[in-house]
Amino acid sequence: MTEMTDGVLHTLFRTEQGGHEQVVLCQDRATGLKAVIAIHSTALGPALGGTRFHAYASDEEAVLDALNLSRGMSYKNAMAGLGLGGGKAVIIGDPDVIKTEELLLAYGRFVESLGGRYVTACDVGTYVADMDVVARETRWATGRSPENGGAGDSSVLTAFGVFQGMRASAQHLWGDPTLRGRKVGVAGVGKVGHYLVEHLLEDGAEVVITDVREESVRRILDKHPQVVAVADTDALIRTEGLDIYAPCALGGALNDDTVPALTATIVCGAANNQLAHPGIEKDLADRGILYAPDYVVNAGGVIQVADELHGFDFDRCKAQATKIFDTTLEIFARAKSDGIPPAAAADRIAEQRMADARAAKAAKAS
Repeated sequence: MTEMTDGVLHTLFRTEQGGHEQVVLCQDRATGLKAVIAIHSTALGPALGGTRFHAYASDEEAVLDALNLSRGMSYKNAMAGLGLGGGKAVIIGDPDVIKTEELLLAYGRFVESLGGRYVTACDVGTYVADMDVVARETRWATGRSPENGGAGDSSVLTAFGVFQGMRASAQHLWGDPTLRGRKVGVAGVGKVGHYLVEHLLEDGAEVVITDVREESVRRILDKHPQVVAVADTDALIRTEGLDIYAPCALGGALNDDTVPALTATIVCGAANNQLAHPGIEKDLADRGILYAPDYVVNAGGVIQVADELHGFDFDRCKAQATKIFDTTLEIFARAKSDGIPPAAAADRIAEQRMADARAAKAAKAS
């Protein structure tokens, strides 16, 4: 336990990545709930971010994941122009084994205890039906079903936003936003990936897919026999003639092993935290690979769930998600003018927005 605490405290207090405002450890022995709620920043507003339900290898891994994910949400929400801060929660355990209504209700009570500083939603391992249960104990749950006043499946606009990011990447690199005739590899065709495949096919792209779940692959192939499936991500990133690689599963997809093997010239996908460690963004740039920052292009889902706080309107959300195209182009332009990779350019813009908000609050308080 001491080793775990030392690692978490080091991340929180002694690294550039650890500027979190609050981290809450939650436990309810009666239901088996063990959860972490991390609030990175409320400079722009309440911290909004989903709840990930996952069987982590260790408690330390769970806490560090919450810290990394919540920080990413601050940047994502800042770039999406939502007037919201960044937070994230993780529930520790296999959702197929321990998820119960009682556990979700207990979790909802912890969210409510934060008084609106943290607003939750769906993430890996949690679904609309789960948020309906959580919402019975807290007003700060989004991603609910339409029957319960929510927006429903946020994967719809997540995929749409990634598609806009791809179009912007194509515009920047090839001078044309269409993906017609381009070969796009999608790793992970589950909640978000299968919607993305639909957009790509409608635009005339050639699509190659892979997923660890055979049923997810089969769903695509049964509907679209022209799609090609490969055995795994390792095979996908090495596909000859690949133009765009779209990581749409868990994080860390871009690392010291995968980046040298990539055949694609654009990386644009839905997964969070795609860069395995600092420096990967430079490795991509050095190879001439254009990287569309993950938290910028996958913001469609958070745009959708955030709108529930104002009374959900799908057309309004889709219009805002369409702006991901322009935001992505803005980042590429900033990267070129500053002589830095796009990921660093996006960070600079988001950090400036948060700094301006903190300064405005301080000035108002004085």
